[in-house]
Amino acid sequence: MWRELAPIGRHSESRGYRRYAWTAADTDCRAWFRQQAETRGLTYEVDRNGNQWAWLGDPAAGDAVVTGSHLDSVPDGGAFDGPLGVVSSFAALDELRARDVTLTRPLALVNFGDEEGARFGLACVGSRLTAGRLTVEQAHRLTDGDGITLPQAMEAAGHDPDAIGPDPERLARVGAFVELHVEQGRALDLSGDPVGLASAIWPHGRWRFDFRGEANHAGTTRLVDRRDPMLPYAETVLAARREARLAGAVATFGKISVEPNGVNAIPSLVRGWLDSRAADQAALDTVVGGVERAAREYAQTHGIDLDVVRESFTPVVEFDHALRDELGRILGSDTDLKVPVLGTGAGHDAGILSGTIPTAMLFVRNPTGVSHSPAEFAGEDDCVAGVHALADVLEGLARR
Repeated sequence: MWRELAPIGRHSESRGYRRYAWTAADTDCRAWFRQQAETRGLTYEVDRNGNQWAWLGDPAAGDAVVTGSHLDSVPDGGAFDGPLGVVSSFAALDELRARDVTLTRPLALVNFGDEEGARFGLACVGSRLTAGRLTVEQAHRLTDGDGITLPQAMEAAGHDPDAIGPDPERLARVGAFVELHVEQGRALDLSGDPVGLASAIWPHGRWRFDFRGEANHAGTTRLVDRRDPMLPYAETVLAARREARLAGAVATFGKISVEPNGVNAIPSLVRGWLDSRAADQAALDTVVGGVERAAREYAQTHGIDLDVVRESFTPVVEFDHALRDELGRILGSDTDLKVPVLGTGAGHDAGILSGTIPTAMLFVRNPTGVSHSPAEFAGEDDCVAGVHALADVLEGLARR
């Protein structure tokens, strides 16, 4: 499975992946998922929001155990973020069949669409729509860098954009959702454990900072006459690092847009996107508030106008304690596997769904600690350990 999926959407120069929602690469990934489902004789369907499902057992029976993740990527992302969870879900099903396990609850495998938000700027669009965390009107306003709206992109890929919206009937069928994911950090590498359990997802969000100045000639405009928005932006990037360090959090300006974007032109607009995450809401508020205050001071000093817009926000997500404890019991007592419990600063579909259905997450060791990069990695032995852990969990939950 891994060899078949690996070439899809891989960029020849960066060696990273560009699997953006509703593009040709995404279509190929979706075709791969459907083929895997049909090869195993599973009931395949696509829901109203474009998420793919593969069912073992009656989908309408209710109280289903669901596992899976996503197949899309960030720009030049790694091979494991998302796909490891989907590939492992099929492999875990194969393991259960090899064990000749009889399940008493339906089992479903899922590929959620547009988890990374790389194309339209909002993460977890498929699960947000399904859970009612994103309205149809908001979704229809999402636009990519080329001005193509989400409905246009969906229609071009063969999906009806008029069908999207909350899907409470589907979620009502789900009794538990368990997402396996490569760890996006080095906690497991440092502890020496191949697999871990998630405790919570840190609160996090994205803020857009628009610094507006005056375009002018880079060679003829005196420094004292300039209204250069790049200067307060640069100072704000440093302020974000300082505020995050003081609060024990993280803050990153990872995306920038410049107009007119000429090498010999002073910019008229510098637009930067801040991503910030912290262990609790108070720390996150401290970081973002500190960054914004600093940005406004720098902008005023340089005669620059500034607008700050919060584009997305997800509060702290505490995964279902009862389900997490059950997974710990299955893995700890039944298999003698040591499974540490970890917090994470990364968002996931499991976090979006946690407000509606019981969710949990398994992490697989990442020895590099690198994610959202071609250097992202998990060893084969650890991936196999993840598959066995997921199979154990699915067996424990779906046989009761």
